[in-house]
Formats: sequence, structure tokens, C-alpha cells
Amino acid sequence: MEEPHRRIRAVHTESTITVYQAYAPGIGLPAVRDGRFPAGWKRDRMTWVKPSFLWMMYRCGSGTKAGQESVLAVEITRDGFEWALRHACLSSYVRGVHPDRVTWQRQLKRAPARIQWDPERDLRLNPLPYRSLQLGLSGEAVRRYADEWTVAIRDVTPLAREIHALVSGGNLDAATRLLPRERPYPYSAAPELPAEPSP
Repeated sequence: MEEPHRRIRAVHTESTITVYQAYAPGIGLPAVRDGRFPAGWKRDRMTWVKPSFLWMMYRCGSGTKAGQESVLAVEITRDGFEWALRHACLSSYVRGVHPDRVTWQRQLKRAPARIQWDPERDLRLNPLPYRSLQLGLSGEAVRRYADEWTVAIRDVTPLAREIHALVSGGNLDAATRLLPRERPYPYSAAPELPAEPSP
């Protein structure tokens, strides 16, 4: 089945969706231990969450990049995730989606969430011809994410490293079997998701 140009792919249940982030161990380890982000986690800046595990692997170098050694799976409520989508603005101006650049800039400044569509990645972390969601949270959205939406935080660093080792060794079948089972997220059932037009 051919993939649509843009789609949210995620591990999700009836009530939750899993997103990924990577942090230095000083943030990641206490977050996993306590099931919530520690005091050192900055609430006053934008934080980006990624429903795609392979996009997170690409972004953090499979947990090898400095400051991104702890790869976290953060299970949040679908209600919270969809609140963020409803209150989001596209991170870049798109002619035909926004009336004009000034209107987009005004919306972007007000919005507590940003939507960015980035190329999905294959097992070798090469870009694919279709895109997955990155969701930026700031202001009210960051506070809700940390204090209301987060259900559980798991350390998936060992998984990231094991998959990376298998891929490096050429064992793609074994690596594929370990990947989280992501499915299309049925956001069409939620309020309309802002989306860029297909190229």
C-alpha cells in the first residue's frame, strides 16, 4: 500500500499515543525513574516530540549525540495530543495554506504548538519520499504536556542501540522485528489537522 505524502505514524492505544524525545542522562534518567520530567527540565522553551521512532533515531544518532544519550518513549493522552494539533500552526509559511506571510507570522506567534513535516527515515536512517510529524510544544502546551498529558516515561535507549548494532551488522530483518509497531494515527476523526498541500 502506497504511503500518503504526510501521515502521523505512531504507537497508540484507545487513550494514549507514544512520542519520543532524547535528552542528556541528567534529565532522561530522573524522568524515567520518577515518571515525570525533573525540575531541571526547561518549561520556558519549545520542546519537540516525535511520534516516529526512526525519526527520533535519526535525530539523536541512535542515542550517540552529545546531550541526547537518553532516548525516551513518552506515553501521553490522545486528548492532550489532539489538543496540541487543534492549537498548532505550521512551522513554515506555505502559500495557499496561509492567506499571507504576515497572517502566518501572527498565528505562529500566538500558537502554543507547531507542526513540522519531515522526511520519514528507513532503518539506515536515510530519508524516505514521505513525511512524518514533528510537534513543537511551547507555553501552555509544554505545561500541559509535563503536568497533565504524560502517562508514563520509558527508557528505550537500549532498544535504540540494539537496533543500531543490528543495522550496522547488516541484520535488517532482526532490526525490523524490534521496531515499535507504529500504525497510522486516525487524526481525521479529530478536529481538522493543519497540513501542508501535497507537492
